[in-house]
Amino acid sequence: MLLRLRPRRHLVAILAVMLAAARAADSANPLLQPSPLPFGYPPFDRIKDEHFAPAYEHLMAGQLAEVDAIARHPAEPTFENTLVALERSGRDFGRVQRIFSNLAGAHSNDTIRGIEKALAPKLAAHFDAIRLNRALFARIDSLHRRRAQLGLEPEAHRLLERTHIDFVRAGARLAETDQTRLKALNAEIASLQTAFTQNVLKEVNASAVIVERQADLAGLSPAEIAAAAAAAAADKQEGRFALRLLNTSGQPALASLENRALRERLHRASLARGSRGGEFDNRALIARLARLRAERATLLGYPSHAAYQLEEQ
Repeated sequence: MLLRLRPRRHLVAILAVMLAAARAADSANPLLQPSPLPFGYPPFDRIKDEHFAPAYEHLMAGQLAEVDAIARHPAEPTFENTLVALERSGRDFGRVQRIFSNLAGAHSNDTIRGIEKALAPKLAAHFDAIRLNRALFARIDSLHRRRAQLGLEPEAHRLLERTHIDFVRAGARLAETDQTRLKALNAEIASLQTAFTQNVLKEVNASAVIVERQADLAGLSPAEIAAAAAAAAADKQEGRFALRLLNTSGQPALASLENRALRERLHRASLARGSRGGEFDNRALIARLARLRAERATLLGYPSHAAYQLEEQ
């Protein structure tokens, strides 16, 4: 009997060590801990790029567990045990999502972009797992059918209406086979949209107009000329000037530059972004994205992606 128990005790000990290690890792990740700063501001001095992936995995699993508990609630659906509970689920996940989205949009780097690319299909699958949860939607739909008898305040009534619309638009009423296809479409669309955004950024960074002579920058202010010189030096082109593009079609320098040929170069460079060939060319990606969006719209019962989008306007 003792010989039989030892392997079990050994397994329990291993599991205990693994659990302790997981808890230690969580405690070392500032994204998984309450912020000590006023108003819960993120402690950016402690947050490292490598903290995001494990935080996302942990918090997505946590929210799905919360949602599963709501969907399996033994009591009849009420506004409190379904809608309010759903609203409260995933709060830490949403907090980390906001932190990461802001960093990815304003302070990106190769690591952040790699995480963003890997996360795109996972996030699509995460939201699908919530909005295509049949048991959860059955509870929401039950409340929606009885909404006139629930005696809800206007704000609560609006939340119920909005949640029901969001679930239906996400495909909650589709057959299982259609939902399977929808999940695949959402994952690929999310990946393509992320690739498009990253290509735009990379193309902007790679499309600076290099100017050899300071005289050609006549019309720019001394500060703008100094900035162009610093930009060129940062790209290891000392002695030259780099006019970096902004993410708009019209570039501010066009209003000041006196050199017509340089204005034309700058304008053409701005218009050619994403369509001049090379690894950041978005044309094939856009065509694929348009086809997938059209298929998804048809699957959801809309004549086009535009109709699907404009329904909410």
